[in-house]
Amino acid sequence: MKTNQKKAWLFLAPTIIFVTLFSIYPILRAFSMSFQGGSLIDLHWNGFSNYQYIFNDPEFWLAIKNTVLYAVISVPVGLAISIMLAWIIFDKVKHKSFFETTFFMPYVTSTIAIGIVFRYIFNGDYGMLNFVLRCLHLPAPDWIDDPAMSLTTIIIFGIWSSLAFNIVILMGALRNIDPNFYTIADMFGASGRDKFWRITIPQLVPTIAFLLTMNVIGAFKIYTSVYALFNGQAGVGNSGTTAVFYIYNKFQIVGTPGVAMAATVILFLIILFATFLQRKMMKKIGEN
Repeated sequence: MKTNQKKAWLFLAPTIIFVTLFSIYPILRAFSMSFQGGSLIDLHWNGFSNYQYIFNDPEFWLAIKNTVLYAVISVPVGLAISIMLAWIIFDKVKHKSFFETTFFMPYVTSTIAIGIVFRYIFNGDYGMLNFVLRCLHLPAPDWIDDPAMSLTTIIIFGIWSSLAFNIVILMGALRNIDPNFYTIADMFGASGRDKFWRITIPQLVPTIAFLLTMNVIGAFKIYTSVYALFNGQAGVGNSGTTAVFYIYNKFQIVGTPGVAMAATVILFLIILFATFLQRKMMKKIGEN
């Protein structure tokens, strides 16, 4: 038994070392740097000054507000659309593998490249989106250059970006549902709506819980989409700044790594709390 334990630790050692060096140590290092001031090569202890700074910084609170709003809106809306599309493809469409591949392609494409394309789609003067809106006699806002529209633009792009991964995972989960459930439901004259809400959704709860967790964490870490949409900026007057963009700006541009790490610690705690609430909520839904 002891020999097996030694062999198990031997096989686990590379993974433990890797996780320690690239996951645990950076977290501990970020936490310690959050109490230090100065440049990256000349750090010194300054207590809670960095936390006092970010808590009194309006830009930090704007970044947190934008990030929370983005997560609260884009994650449930994107997941709801993904469930609807996955169910339609699974239930109504032939050649499912073709559509799965088509939907998954954006996931393996560079976010920067997709963001550049969407920057032209969102262009206020000649963008495709505003062209369609004008044809429908609807208001055509300036999605990129209007500070009031920055967050809306990011949310729309975020919802579209999340569809690829969600749909493929949901399609896999739909295939694993026992078809006998639907056969029995048909025998009792159940409608398509009844089968969807009483069979499909309950069977998808574990998958939905997984996707919610991944999407919530990803939403709070949004950065690349903002960078791509606004050409390296966070919108006009930083109107579309997010928590990670704020951290990047303080670390790389302003040169205050201590402030950036303090914001990182706060973001880590927010993600931890949001994930905990989400998992508790999904656990209760699964029990019911």
